[in-house]
Amino acid sequence: MIHGVLLDLEGVLYVNGYPLPGTREALLSLRAAGIPMRFVTNSTRLPRSAIANRLARIGLEAPIQHLFTPVVAARHYLIARKLTPHLLVHPDIQGEFADLIGLSPSAVLLGDAGPGFTYETLNRCFRLLLEGLPLLAMGSNRYFRNGDSLNLDVGPFMAALEYAAEMEAVVLGKPSPDFFLAAVNSLDLPPQDVVMVGDDAEMDVRGALTAGLQGVLVRTGKYRPGDEARVEPGGGRVFDDLDAVVDYIL
Repeated sequence: MIHGVLLDLEGVLYVNGYPLPGTREALLSLRAAGIPMRFVTNSTRLPRSAIANRLARIGLEAPIQHLFTPVVAARHYLIARKLTPHLLVHPDIQGEFADLIGLSPSAVLLGDAGPGFTYETLNRCFRLLLEGLPLLAMGSNRYFRNGDSLNLDVGPFMAALEYAAEMEAVVLGKPSPDFFLAAVNSLDLPPQDVVMVGDDAEMDVRGALTAGLQGVLVRTGKYRPGDEARVEPGGGRVFDDLDAVVDYIL
């Protein structure tokens, strides 16, 4: 039985700023059936408020408190442990951590910095890691889709720093079980009664299955032929789109 749904955003609800066919109707059907939803994304280029505004502009309403992002998870992690971050993140989210910056960093925080990933900035992080600072990564995605092309995400840069500094990063976004379970806990449901719907076989579906959720892969967004073999042996299901997923749930 499925009593709650976690939904990825880009590639599942919309692509290139436009809702996928049937998305609005699918969300309305879930709401009409009383199925609660939460929206989970590994995007580290926008604050939560900007994501909510973007969804509203394309007619997909998502209350800001129902949005779970690695930026929010990272803030909670840093505050709970009283850590001062050295940031290698996208300029659009630097302000989210402005009140936590200090003269002497005690952790390296890595996000999708885009053009900010340079030899100089990565080398600065590497040297801090050699001094004993922990590496915190807001996700480990290998790539993301932008328009018709695939682009490197934070994962490859995280892996480079892990390799060079001979250490393992703490991942604060998907596929961290804690990230999925934070969204599940807000539904007040057991993980086995919640399904994660995503277009990334590894980060979305396998990550959710590892956390004890059900997992569904849709053949939209960054899906690539053959991804079925990466999720079905672990109990994941595969559907063509969100509309087909809703038919399965209801």
